[in-house]
Amino acid sequence: MLLDGGVRGFVDLHCHWVAAIDDGARTAEDSIAMLRALRDVGFDEVMATPHMRPGMFDNDREALERAFAAMAPVLRAASDPLPVVHLASEHFFDDVVFGRLIRGEVLPYPGGRSILVELGQGPFPARLQHRFFDVRKAGLTPVLAHPERYEPVWRDDACLDPLLDAGAHLLLDVCALVGKYGRVAQRAAEKLLEDDAYEAACSDAHKPRDVDDVARAIERLERLAGPEEARRLLADGPRGILGGTGACMSPAGGLR
Repeated sequence: MLLDGGVRGFVDLHCHWVAAIDDGARTAEDSIAMLRALRDVGFDEVMATPHMRPGMFDNDREALERAFAAMAPVLRAASDPLPVVHLASEHFFDDVVFGRLIRGEVLPYPGGRSILVELGQGPFPARLQHRFFDVRKAGLTPVLAHPERYEPVWRDDACLDPLLDAGAHLLLDVCALVGKYGRVAQRAAEKLLEDDAYEAACSDAHKPRDVDDVARAIERLERLAGPEEARRLLADGPRGILGGTGACMSPAGGLR
């Protein structure tokens, strides 16, 4: 159920609901259950952001587009309303994916203005700030997934300053606020939240049961930051990042 009994209009910028393409939903039933649960906690729009990570999830743009399109009949068959869904990708920021980005072979967010990127758990790559500037030169704003989960941030979150200087936005995995990734990540998330460092927040849901954590995390976000800031992170901030419209599927599953 919606946490306040009303429509919230949240936008989830990061969710692994497309079935059988990465470590997210395994079946079409899981996909529907996840989307249904996200709608119940207030998300009217949900991005599909399956991994593009060579060597682990060898997905390219065409494979992800096929997997997304294959979900259309599944969504049409759903018996209850679902969020509007869109396709993007979570791009692992290595040399291979960076090359695809420069060649225009990636999946930005709808509107084509921003792109979701993730880093490895260990030290940040050399010249990362310069590469983020290159992303900007390519006409895209990098959106850094779950910075609170990176070890360099645990040691000193000032490591994010050069990335912010390069124009990056920080995307909170809201479940970090309830300890899903451990106490160190939770403390990092709380500190970045207190510093107003985040542009938006997301579910990063991989399984239907993850949405239970999302619901608890949204409640804690509202307690920590207040309802207005929570709404900015879950609704206004995501819409600002999207900054336009693009190909999506309506709740009935039709492309529009």
